[in-house]
Amino acid sequence: MRVPSVLADAGVVAKRNIIKIKRVPDLLVFTTLSPIMFVLLFSYVFGGAIDQQGGDAYREFLMAGIFAQTVIFGATITGAGLAEDVKKGIIDRFRSLPMAPSAVLTGRTLSDVVNNLIVLIVMSLTGLVVGWRIHSSVPEALAGYGLLLVFAYAISWIMAWVGMLVPSPEVVNNASFIVIFPLTFVANTFVPLETLPGPLQTFAEWNPVSAATQAARELFGNIPPGTPAPTAWPLENAGVYTLLWSAAFLLVFVPLANAQYRVSTSR
Repeated sequence: MRVPSVLADAGVVAKRNIIKIKRVPDLLVFTTLSPIMFVLLFSYVFGGAIDQQGGDAYREFLMAGIFAQTVIFGATITGAGLAEDVKKGIIDRFRSLPMAPSAVLTGRTLSDVVNNLIVLIVMSLTGLVVGWRIHSSVPEALAGYGLLLVFAYAISWIMAWVGMLVPSPEVVNNASFIVIFPLTFVANTFVPLETLPGPLQTFAEWNPVSAATQAARELFGNIPPGTPAPTAWPLENAGVYTLLWSAAFLLVFVPLANAQYRVSTSR
């Protein structure tokens, strides 16, 4: 099937999922409520204990980490959404239509980029209210948001594979939480890496979540004054390292997810 045809079909599927967000606003409300709570809790409840330079300094350090954690958890919507579509028979209806099979997964992942973009906008407004500011140029700030969305898009293909492999929304959510939660916390998302013990610090330095967070902080101009320069290669080249991981995820999991889709829908 021709690429333009696949993209057109994917656009239709993406539109369907975006309309679903509009018609079921609870999805967006609960997706945005959790990160807003994280921002408020870490800013006003834990921030004083963690930060020794004043509240605003920690809030600016915090926001990139909250952004990274949120878009990664937002990518899990892909797997849960696909599992729900399988459970409700929506995928079977897609199979009966004259459309490219790959369009179903492509449309799903593209629509979740839109969902993540909306969440980032809401979180940014919340961050501005609590004292977060961007100290870089507009192009650099846009690049920071773009990098986070690219990283989340790559992870959404992992979740697409999981969603087709385990067609149960509850199992997808629980399995994703068990893996993603420690990855987003054993990183530089909420605390400087210098505060972690040796083995965890080494893991965090090579954790792609740390690189995505570091790259976003640099692009937003939110590196706290006096912060030691990173010595690990992934953090010295945070943007490149994040893009390398994103490319690796896409190269591996786009074919795997589509292959699993064919297997799951042939049963």
